[in-house]
Amino acid sequence: MTRKEESLFRARLDRHLDELRWLYMELYDNGGMFAELCDALYRAAQERPAALKERDVQREADPEWYKSGGLTGMMMYIDNFAGDLDGVREKLSYLERAGVDLIHLMPFLDTMPGRSDGGYAVADFRKVRPDLGTMEDLEALTAACHEKGINVCMDFVMNHTSQDHEWARRARAGDGEYMSRYFFFADPSIPQEYEKTVPQVFPTTAPGNFTWLPDCGHYVMTSFYPYQWDLNYREPRVFNDMMYDFLYLANRGMDMIRLDAVPYIWKELGTDCRNLPQVHTIVRMMRMIAEIVCPSVILLGEVVMEPVKVAPYFGTPEKPECHLLYNVTTMCTTWHTVATKDVRLLRRQLDAVNALPKQYVFLNYLRCHDDIGWGLDYGALAQWGITEVPHKKFLSDYFQGLAEGSVSRGELYNADPSSGDARQCGTTASLCGIEKAGLENDAEAMARAVRLDLTLHAMMFMQTGVPLLYSGDEIAQVNDYSYKDDPEKADDSRYLHRGKMRWDLAGHIEDPSTPEGQVFRGLGTLIALRRTHPAFGASAQVQTLDTGDDGVLAIGRYLDGQRIVGVFNFTGEEKSVALPHAPGTSIDLFTGKKYTLERLHIPAFGCYYMEQGSTYAPSPLDQ
Repeated sequence: MTRKEESLFRARLDRHLDELRWLYMELYDNGGMFAELCDALYRAAQERPAALKERDVQREADPEWYKSGGLTGMMMYIDNFAGDLDGVREKLSYLERAGVDLIHLMPFLDTMPGRSDGGYAVADFRKVRPDLGTMEDLEALTAACHEKGINVCMDFVMNHTSQDHEWARRARAGDGEYMSRYFFFADPSIPQEYEKTVPQVFPTTAPGNFTWLPDCGHYVMTSFYPYQWDLNYREPRVFNDMMYDFLYLANRGMDMIRLDAVPYIWKELGTDCRNLPQVHTIVRMMRMIAEIVCPSVILLGEVVMEPVKVAPYFGTPEKPECHLLYNVTTMCTTWHTVATKDVRLLRRQLDAVNALPKQYVFLNYLRCHDDIGWGLDYGALAQWGITEVPHKKFLSDYFQGLAEGSVSRGELYNADPSSGDARQCGTTASLCGIEKAGLENDAEAMARAVRLDLTLHAMMFMQTGVPLLYSGDEIAQVNDYSYKDDPEKADDSRYLHRGKMRWDLAGHIEDPSTPEGQVFRGLGTLIALRRTHPAFGASAQVQTLDTGDDGVLAIGRYLDGQRIVGVFNFTGEEKSVALPHAPGTSIDLFTGKKYTLERLHIPAFGCYYMEQGSTYAPSPLDQ
C-alpha cells in the first residue's frame, strides 16, 4: 500500500477497532485469534486492487448511493442466462438496454457433481465452478461491469458448507479440529434434544435437522439438506476463516454481498436456533470488517421471516448491520392480493414498512430463484373471517390453476398435507396468466395477463428501495417444464422457474405486438421514471391512500414538492375510484394523459402513475 492508502486503512481500523475487539472478545474471549483477524484485515487491504480502492473512496463520499431510487437489479443463473462468466460479459449491452445496473449472480462457486441445491452447497469458496469459468474470468466480468456502471452482487453461503468441502472431508475422516467446525455428535440424545425445539426447514424433502453418517459413526447437523453441513460459529477459527473468504471474494470486484440464511448461523441447544443475539454480533462484526477493508461493498441480508424479525437486521443508526434486506412479506402479500383481489392486507403491510425509519432500505421483488412461502399476517386475516389452513389451501389451488377463475399456472414445492403448508413455484408471467393465454391463443386474455404483469411490477417499483427483476421476467418468460426430464432436478419444482433464458424471445423486444415487447418496453418505462423523478428516492414520504374500494390500491410518494400517486387495480373489471386528498388535474407518467383523481376510471388489472400539478391542496402528509 502507498503511504496514503495505509493511512486511510489505519483511520478506518481505528474507527471500529474498540467495538470490533469488544464484540469479538465477548463472543470468543480469544485475543490471539483477534490479533490474527486484524493482521488478515491488513493483508486483505494490501491485496485489494487499485481500481476497487478508488471505488471505496468514491462511495465513502456518497455512502447512500444505493438509496437514490435509480438502482435496478436483475437476478440470474450464469449458466441459464449466458452459459458462463464470459457469456455474461458479452451480454452486458443487453442488460444496459434493459435498464439494469445491478446484476445478482446466483451461486457460482465450486460444488461437487450431483446435488448442490442450486449452488448453495459450496465445496470451495475460492474457486469458480469449472463449467462457469475461473476467478480471473470473474474479475474480468466485474471490471467490465464497473466500466458500464453496472454493480455486481454474489451470494456468500455462510451457514454451511458442502459435505465435499475440505473441512467436511477432514471431519468425516475423524480429525477432531475439523469436526469441531461442524456439529458432530456420536450420542443421539443431543440431536434429539435439538429436534424438540428447532423447526424443520424442508419437512417433506429433507426432514429433520441432523444426518447420520454411518462411515464415521456420528450425526452431523444439516438444517437444509443432508449434503449441507452447518458450520459451528462458536469456534473462532470458523468465523475468522469465513471472513478471510468473504474478503477474498470482495476483492474480486463485488459491490454487494448477499448473506445467505443469516438468521440460522448461531445454534443454541434449547432454542429454535433462529435469530439469536449472537447472529447480530456476527453481522455487526462483518459490517465493520467490510467498512475497514472494502467500504464500497454493501451487505444484503437474506432474512425470509415476518417483519418484526426482519427489521433488527438493519441494526441501529449508531451500530448498523445489513445495508439492505429482502422485502419478503410484501412479496408474498402481493401474490395473496392477486388471488383474493382484495388489497386490504397489502395496504396494511405497506403501511408497516413505510412506518419504519427512513434509513431502512429493502430490496423489493416479485419473483426470485426460490419459491413463494405464504408467511402472511394471519392475525389480520382472521379479523376479516379468513382462517390460515383453508386460506393456504386456496392460495395453493389458485396458483396451480385449480381454483375457479384462476389463470395462473404454477406448481407446489415442499407441500405438507398435515399442516396445509405448501410453497409456490412459477414465473411471474405464468402466474399472471401469460402462459395460459399463449397456449390457448387468446388475444384478449393475453392483453389482460400482460396488463396484470406490468401492474404488479409497477406496484413493486412504487415501493421504496431497490427493485429486483428475475432474469426472463423482462421478456415475460413462462415456466420451463423440462426440469422433469433431469433426474437431479425432477423432485425440486423450483426449477420450474429456473429455466434457461429464451434468447429467441428476447429477439421480440422491439415488437410491440408481442408480450415480450410489451413487457420489456413497460419495464423500461418504469426504470426510466424511477431514475428521473426524485420522489422515488428513499427519503420520500410514502403512504397508502384510501380508494374506497378493496380491489384498488393507491400509494402516494412525496418529496421536494413532487407528488406521485400510484393507482393499481387488482381486479378483473374496470373500477371507478375517488381520491379525496388528490384534487385537481394529474398527468399519467406512462402516457402523458391528464386525469382527475377525484373520479378516476381504471381498466381491469390496470395502473397509473399520476403526477399531481402544483395547484392542489396539501397532501395529508403535510398536515
